[in-house]
Formats: sequence, structure tokens, C-alpha cells
Amino acid sequence: MQNILLTIDAGTIDWSRAQFALTAIYHWLFVPLTLGLAVIMGIAETCYYRTKDEFWKTTAQFWQKLFGINFAMGVATGIILEFEFGTNWSNYSWFVGDIFGAPLAIEGILAFFMESTFVAVMFFGWKKVSAGFHLASTWLTGLGATLSAWWILVANAWMQYPVGCEFNPDTMRHEMVDFFAVAFSPFAVGKFCHTVISAWIIGAVFVVAVSSWYLLKKREKRLAVESIRIASIVGLVASLGAAFTGHISGQQVAKVQPMKLAAMEALYNGGTEQGLTAVAWVNPFRQPDYANEQSAPLKIDMPYALSIMATNDPKGYVPGINDLLNGYTLPDGTREPSVEEKMERGRVAIQTLADYRKAKAGGASDEELSTLLATLTANMPYFGYGYIRDRSEVVPYVPVNFWAFRIMVGAGCLFILFFAVLVLTSFRIPYVTIITRRLLASFGLIHETQADTVGADALPAWHYWLAIALLPLSYIASESGWLVAEFGRQPWTIQDMLPTWAAVSDLHSSSVAVTFILFLILFTTMLAVEIGILLKQIKKGPAA
Repeated sequence: MQNILLTIDAGTIDWSRAQFALTAIYHWLFVPLTLGLAVIMGIAETCYYRTKDEFWKTTAQFWQKLFGINFAMGVATGIILEFEFGTNWSNYSWFVGDIFGAPLAIEGILAFFMESTFVAVMFFGWKKVSAGFHLASTWLTGLGATLSAWWILVANAWMQYPVGCEFNPDTMRHEMVDFFAVAFSPFAVGKFCHTVISAWIIGAVFVVAVSSWYLLKKREKRLAVESIRIASIVGLVASLGAAFTGHISGQQVAKVQPMKLAAMEALYNGGTEQGLTAVAWVNPFRQPDYANEQSAPLKIDMPYALSIMATNDPKGYVPGINDLLNGYTLPDGTREPSVEEKMERGRVAIQTLADYRKAKAGGASDEELSTLLATLTANMPYFGYGYIRDRSEVVPYVPVNFWAFRIMVGAGCLFILFFAVLVLTSFRIPYVTIITRRLLASFGLIHETQADTVGADALPAWHYWLAIALLPLSYIASESGWLVAEFGRQPWTIQDMLPTWAAVSDLHSSSVAVTFILFLILFTTMLAVEIGILLKQIKKGPAA
């Protein structure tokens, strides 16, 4: 790896990161809709199975068509994303392929084949299998897609929090020693729950937006009303679930990625009784001068909230960027070393590894090899810091993390309110619904004449336009969450173990730049094609 650092230019690293980010962002445009629509169409078909009403069969088939269009596009981008680990990040794949490859292989063998099998039954088996088997196939298609997400997110979570592995100095590779620690780490479980539940929000918003368009056009009224009812319940449950799982994820980040949390909060100097920032002025176009600033300007926070989120204690200690750089001591006396100390120990690990391999090749005694291995083991947790050239490199780009986090959380709060109102206006619940409608009328959100009778099919037109406008916001919020997860991890490909410039393939930057442009054209075309097909199918409606 030392030789690679000397030969790979910065352009290759930047273009490789840009290409992977491009592929991941486009891929995530398709995946959440797949996961979200799987729940909606499963509920619709369950209603058909229970009632035998042909309307529900038509409704299920309609959402399944839109699911199928999106599903095909997601598969195409996902395959390219996995290939890039070998083409653009070969040193990473070689270094930890024994671990990282396992969940990807399981995803391909088990989950992908599962959803591919049952999706065929779902689309073509309506008249060929029993209603119960077809219903099971629909739910198993969604389950297969969710299991695919599980194994992909396990792989990503391991990069954020590497567990269940040991470094083998003889093979120069990290090797898995505990599969269950990798597959069911708290970080993986938290990331999976938060990501999948947030995908259900996108599916619910999509269904509400399409149904709102039908109501604006005064067509497919029953399908639109019933779909909004289903989606409003799914969306409200998912929005509340995303808030809960987000809190859990925040606590895990505080434990294993404190620098990410500090960047999300623009917390330059930490301490006890820390407040959670509501708003502050963080210049989006430059890294703040965190070494010389006490805190971000115009900061308004919620007292004690950050300490509670990170430690479950209003007096809990939360380190800031400068604390993490300079080292700090917790109230219980535990000391965290400075970045310079970690860099020094990382260099010791790299040099000791070289000395061990040289000594073993030269026939050194077992005692000498054991001494070297003990030194290597003691310093291996800081191995990645040996490749850090300046301590500022371990600080993520604060503006992206700060603003992306607030977009995600702000949108999440808006969706909770949106779906709560939608549930109350969609279902004619005695007393509660009437009171709620009259309250909405008092604020001018609906007409007074409609206060006792209004439902999802009789709201003012601007309600439907608002629902349609929230669809792109749901995607922006979802992508913002991924920006926080990945930008906050920088400069690490694997947290504390391998920085990006030590993980990239030895390619010429021009080659990666060309493929980046080609992928940009390809993915943009695929997205345009999908949107075109979806719009065409929506305009045709379920009767088509």
C-alpha cells in the first residue's frame, strides 16, 4: 500500500470517489420506491384476498406495474455499483474482500434470486396459481427486496463500524472471525431499520402524489381515495419509525463515529450538557475555521438535547471537533488520544508489519516474530491513521454534514405532520375527525362548508398539489441522509482502518473521468426513461 500511495495521483482518487457517488446516488433513486411500493401493493392485494372485491385486485395490479418498472432500473444500477468495488477500489477489495464480499455474495445468491423468482409469479401468475400463493408471492417479492437491502446495508455498516474481523499479517488481509458479529452488529441493525423505514415514506408519498393527481383530474376516484388511506397509514407509521430509529442511529454514531456527529452539529468544542443545534449559520461553501471559533455564528439550540441523544444523559459529555483532534479526557477518567498520537501509532503499525514480513522471510526466531506481532496487535486499531498526512484530513466537510442533516430531520418532521393530517382527513372517524376538520377550517386549511364532510376526495386543489410537490422533497431528504452517512465518514473508506487514497485502484485519472461521463449519460438516460414510462402508465391508469 505504501507504493500505491506514491504512484496514484489525486485526480484518480477524486474521480473514483465522484463516480462511486454518482452511481450510489442514482441507484438510491430507484431502491426506496421499490421497498415502499412493495408494502403498498402487498396491503392492496391482502385486501383483495380478504374481500374478493375485484377493485382491490385492479388496485394491486396497478401499483405492481409501477413497482416493476422501477424494480428493473434499480437492478441495473445496483449491478454496476458492485462491479465498481473491483474496478475502482481494487486495493480495498483485496484488503477486506474476505469480509466485505460475504454479505454481497449472500445478497446475490439468496435475496436477489428470491425476489427475482417471486416477482415472476407476482406478475404472470394471477390465473396460474391460487389466490393465497399469489398473495404470498407478492409479499415475498417485497421481502426479497428488503433482504437485499439488509445485506447491502450490512456491508455498508461494516465500513462504518468494522467488527468481527482480525488482520492476518501473513496474508496482508483482514479476515472474518465472527460472521454473526458482522451480520448483526448494532450499527447494521440500526442502519437497516432506519433506511428501510425511510424508504417506506418515499413509497407512501409516491402513492399519495399519484392519487392526488387522479383526484385533480377527477378520475380513478375510488382507487385514489383508498390508496391515499393505505399510504397515509404506512407513511405516518414510517415517519414516526424513522424518527425513533434515527435517534438510535444517532446514539450509535456518537459511540463509534464521534467526528461525524461533531460535523453534523458543527460542534467545534464539546463538553457536558450540550444542546442540539436547531439553526446556525454555517457557510455552505467553505470549511469553518473550527480551530479558532468557539461555535457556529447565530446558533440556536435545544438545551441538553444533544447530550441526551448521544448519551441518554442530559449531563453527558459530547466531544467536539477540536476535542477529537487534540485528545480529551472523559469525566470518568478515560482518555482519548489525539490525532497526532493515533498517526504515530499508525505509522508504528505499518512499519512493524513491514518488519514482521521481512523478519519472517529471513527466517527469524519465533520469539522475535512474537514480539513484532505483539507490537503490531497493540497498534493495529490505529493502522489507518498511519496514512493520514495532516490531522485536518480526518475532519469531514462540515457544511455538507450540517445542512444535509437538517434537511433530513426537517423533512422528516414535515412528513409526520403531513401524514397525520392526511390520516385524519382520509378516514371518517367520528368526533376526532370532525374536530380535526373544524380545527383545519379555523386555520383556513379547508373550507368551512367542508368541515363536517370533507374527505381525501374533496380537499381544495392546493392540498393535492402540495402532495405532489412533497414527492421530490422525500427523495431530497433520503439522499441527504446518505450524504450524512458517507460524507461524515470521510476520509475513511473503512472507519479508522483505511483512508480513501489507500483504497483506490491504480488507474489513470483520465480513464475514470471518461467512465464517469459515460455513466452520467447512461444513468440520466435511464432515469429519464423510467420517469417517462411511469408517467405514461399513470396517465393510462389501472384500466390499461
